[in-house]
Amino acid sequence: MIKRLVANENTRTGATEERTVSVQQSVYDPGYVNAMSHFYRGELSRIMIWRQRLDITTNWAITSSTAIITIAFSNIAVPHIIFFFNLAIVWVMLWIEARRYRFYDAFRARVRMLEAHFLVPIIAENRDLLQGEWKKLVCEDLILPSFKISKLEAVGRRLKRNYVFIFILIMVAWFTKIFLHAGEPITGVAGFYRALRVGHIPSWFVASIFAATLACVIGITVYVSKKTTGEIAEFGPNRSLWRL
Repeated sequence: MIKRLVANENTRTGATEERTVSVQQSVYDPGYVNAMSHFYRGELSRIMIWRQRLDITTNWAITSSTAIITIAFSNIAVPHIIFFFNLAIVWVMLWIEARRYRFYDAFRARVRMLEAHFLVPIIAENRDLLQGEWKKLVCEDLILPSFKISKLEAVGRRLKRNYVFIFILIMVAWFTKIFLHAGEPITGVAGFYRALRVGHIPSWFVASIFAATLACVIGITVYVSKKTTGEIAEFGPNRSLWRL
């Protein structure tokens, strides 16, 4: 009886070990690993291209803002309403960049999926880390690609990370232009409100542009800050071990 129990136990142990070996072999199958490696490199190259496109639109926004600010302060005859066109240009650049960011984020999600579920188990040599139907999700996304975030969230992310500083710079430059090149000395709020008028453009219109811009920038930034987190954590675990 004891011999039979030992034999059964050895049989179960052998079967378990055989299943473990087969699973490990499927993870480290040369053909599978080679194909996935090329797939990972291709997706990584794709997100790098979209990353460069994001930088291009940001550079356009910075370059146009720098040129307009230089023109505004170099000539006193240039009205301060020129910054309205500066805001319009930056909003257009932000919208274009948000659209590009949605493509970047869609392909970045694939890369993160491969890193989390394919590279990590290989590095850790542990197939148990493969959880969920990640292969099915990746296959479905390859057949029918889809965005992972909404347009508003994309706008908010780019606004929070880059464009909020550009908008702040434009608003500060606009205020400074009004104070420096006003037709009459500004002694109070009433004087500043009168200085907002440019030709046939009333003061209330310029003030509404100020208020709408500030409300949109603050509102979208706060909304995105509460709704989503960044791509990279502020401080990872065992941060001191990475100070090489």
